[in-house]
Amino acid sequence: MSAIATIVVFLPFISIIWLANLADGRRERGESGATAALIAYLLLGGFYGLLVFMGLLLQLAGPLIRQSPALEQTGIDPTLMQDVVASLPILGLGMWLPSLIALLLLLPPVRRALARFIPIEPASTVHAVALSYTMLIVINMALTLGVGLENLSESLAAQGETGAVGLADLWTQELMMAFWAVIGVGWLSRRSLAQVLARLGIVKPTRREVLIGVGTALVMVPLVLTLEALAAQFGFGPEEAVEDLMEQLLGGLFSSLPGVLSIGLAAAIGEETLFRGALQPRFGLVLTSLMFALVHSNYGVSTATLVVFILGLVLGILRRRYNTTTSMIAHATYNTTLASLSYLGLQFLQNQ
Repeated sequence: MSAIATIVVFLPFISIIWLANLADGRRERGESGATAALIAYLLLGGFYGLLVFMGLLLQLAGPLIRQSPALEQTGIDPTLMQDVVASLPILGLGMWLPSLIALLLLLPPVRRALARFIPIEPASTVHAVALSYTMLIVINMALTLGVGLENLSESLAAQGETGAVGLADLWTQELMMAFWAVIGVGWLSRRSLAQVLARLGIVKPTRREVLIGVGTALVMVPLVLTLEALAAQFGFGPEEAVEDLMEQLLGGLFSSLPGVLSIGLAAAIGEETLFRGALQPRFGLVLTSLMFALVHSNYGVSTATLVVFILGLVLGILRRRYNTTTSMIAHATYNTTLASLSYLGLQFLQNQ
C-alpha cells in the first residue's frame, strides 16, 4: 500500500475519533456534545453496517457461485478458482460477524457490562468508538486468514513485489498510527499537547529508564530465539508461508541499514504510542497485548504470533511500571537487534 493510500485509509477513522473527543470535551465543559457524538456514531455505524451487508453477501454468494456452470468458463485455473470461491464464505463471516460486534459495542448497556472488567467510562463517546475500533483488528486478521498467507505471498511474488513495503510506506503507516493515538486521546479537541503526552506516558526518559529499556530488549532477544528453536524441535518451527510473506513484504528493509533502523524506530514510535500509550490504560495489559499480536496479521496464527503477544506483555509491563517512552526504547532495541542479525546474515551469505 502506497504512502498516500495509507493516509487515505487512516484519515476517516482519525476523523471519527476526533469527533468523539469533541463530543466528550463539550460535555466536560457543561455544553451539549450530542451533535458531534451523533455524527461519529452515524459514520461508524454506516461503515460497519456496510461491512455487515457485504460480508453476508459474500457468505451467501460463495455456494451459489460454486454451483454456477459459468465458473468453468472463466478461463482461470479451475483449482485456483475453486480455492477463491471456497474462501468467500470465510471472508464474508470475517467481515460481518466482527462488524456486528462492533455495532453492539456502541450500545451503552454493553459498555456498562464491559466497564466491570476494563477501566472504561460507559458514557464516553471516545471509549465507545475505541471499543468499536478493536474489531477492525479482528476483521483484518480474519480477512488475512481467509485469503491465506500463502496466497498473499504468491500474489505479491507474481507482481514482482518483493520488498513491497518500502521506507516511505513503513514510516507513513507508523506515523499515522501515532497520529491516530494523539488525536484519540484528545489533541486538537479537548487536551493540550502537553496533556496528551502526559496521558500517553511519553516523557523524557531518565538514564535508568533508558538502561532498563535497552536491557529488557537485549534479554528478550536470546529468550525469543531460544523459544523459537525449542518450538522448532517440537515441530512448531516458523511456517514457510509466514517467512515467504515476510520476505515479500519487508525483504527490502532487511537488506539495508536505513531499513534495519527504520524497522526498530518506526514501530517503536507508532505501535507503542497507540497500543501502550493510548489503549493500555483503558483496555488493560492482556487485552492490549492480544490486540497488538493480532494486528501483526502477516504472521497469521503461528509461533510468531505467540512471540509478539509475549513481547506485548513485556512492553506493557514496562509501560505500567515506568512509562511509554521506556517501552518505546525496548521495542526499538528489540526490533533493531533482530533486524541487524538478519542483515548481518544476509551480508555474510552474499560474501560467501
